[in-house]
Amino acid sequence: MKSGKMQSAVLRSLVYIAASTTVAVLAFIIGYILFKGVPHLSWKLFSLHYTSDNVSMLPAMVNTVSITVLSLLIAAPVGIFSAIYLVEYARKGNRFVSIIRTTAETLAGIPSIVYGLFGYLMFVVALGWGYSLIAGAATLAIMILPVIMRTTEEALKSVPDIYREGSFGLGAGKLRTVFKIVLPSAVPGILAGVVLSVGRIVGETAALIYTAGTVAQIPSNLAESGRTMSVHMYSLWKEGFNADASYATAVVLLIIVIGLNTLSAYVARRFTKGKIDG
Repeated sequence: MKSGKMQSAVLRSLVYIAASTTVAVLAFIIGYILFKGVPHLSWKLFSLHYTSDNVSMLPAMVNTVSITVLSLLIAAPVGIFSAIYLVEYARKGNRFVSIIRTTAETLAGIPSIVYGLFGYLMFVVALGWGYSLIAGAATLAIMILPVIMRTTEEALKSVPDIYREGSFGLGAGKLRTVFKIVLPSAVPGILAGVVLSVGRIVGETAALIYTAGTVAQIPSNLAESGRTMSVHMYSLWKEGFNADASYATAVVLLIIVIGLNTLSAYVARRFTKGKIDG
């Protein structure tokens, strides 16, 4: 009995230490970035046009939004419809389904620099798109596709079968049941996956350097080069002359990422609450 209590106390202590260390590291990182970056925030960093004097981050913010929207327009429909097929239409034990899931898990574990090299060879060189927002968006779409597909798949699986059986019992067909009953019930979980994908897009650097380029202006069209906020911060730091502006950019980027993570947690919580209430 005493041995069991001692083991429980040791394990509980290890859990507390691990949790405290995680929180402390996170708090230190956030505090350090805020301490180094907040004093250097100024209105000139939000000028419409980038110059070597103002090193504005506003063009990078606009490019970040453009790439995010374009990547989601490419990846979200493919990922969602792929998950619908896997859950609602594919037969259990289908070898093709297992290949798709294995491929998705493999894609999720590939380093972003490898995606960047692939995007460079495929979109920039082979297809002749050059360094452009569309090349960067296509590369990021491939990166976030496994996340959207897997989260959508789990969201669809969480919908009770009684919903489907009730719809079939009322005479609805498979397609109507999926799009009128199952999919609306899984929307909160799907949105959580989309928000997580947005967070990965906003924080991506390596893949975009090889595909979207580093031009610090707002491009006139999607076929031109443009840097995102993460690439902007990296470029400022690499140049060595605007470290303060790099820290200030990090503050804005940190606020955006924290906001996205908070939104993701809120959506997931609402999704869980909705399942419990239902």
